[in-house]
Amino acid sequence: MRRQIPMIITFFVGALIIVSEFIPHRPFGNLSTSLEGWFLIISGFAIILGQLSLFKVNIIKIHRKAPNWPYFIIALVSFSIMVICGILWGTQQQPGLLQTSDKMLNFFGMKPFDYIFKYMFENLSATMFSLLAFFMASASYRAFRARSPESTLLLIAAVLVMLGRTTIGSTLTGWIPESLGFLHLPNIASFIMKYPNTAGQRAIMICAGLGVIGSSLRIILGIERSYLGGK
Repeated sequence: MRRQIPMIITFFVGALIIVSEFIPHRPFGNLSTSLEGWFLIISGFAIILGQLSLFKVNIIKIHRKAPNWPYFIIALVSFSIMVICGILWGTQQQPGLLQTSDKMLNFFGMKPFDYIFKYMFENLSATMFSLLAFFMASASYRAFRARSPESTLLLIAAVLVMLGRTTIGSTLTGWIPESLGFLHLPNIASFIMKYPNTAGQRAIMICAGLGVIGSSLRIILGIERSYLGGK
């Protein structure tokens, strides 16, 4: 019964959500709305559990002097500062437990949480993504080798898009008359991004949607039971 009861609840809730999508009237509509509210409440507790798990995992690594353990201390201290600032003084949109004093606002120019987010987190994120650009260039060099017709087509499209997105593309094809504007590299890049790239992205999204539907049906029908802790 330890496995059958959760499977029955999963089947009932999943079937109810599916039916409410096609029959959005009482009682299915009200039940679906209530279940969605319960989901948000459970998600809130999941966030708390995730934060506690973050502390537990990092404290264990610090206690065992794992490689690069000082970085785990920085992560915990940074996380604690953000949480404390958010709870005590809130953000620009949400008030905190304490009233933000004029002296603090004059010193930071904004609330402490917003100040740290804007002047530290955003700059660190920009630095990280700037470093990722070098790894992406290295990965592109390995991926764009013309080893097959497909990779050759990918290489040509990537070169055209990269050239068309920069001023080099306009400089190289700027001499072509306007009557042959479709040969301009910026126009070629826009065409590739608008039609073949969009079609490919939509195909991927459709396949992902079908995969989600298939996985959901497996869970609702009890075929997929890994969420119960088994195989």
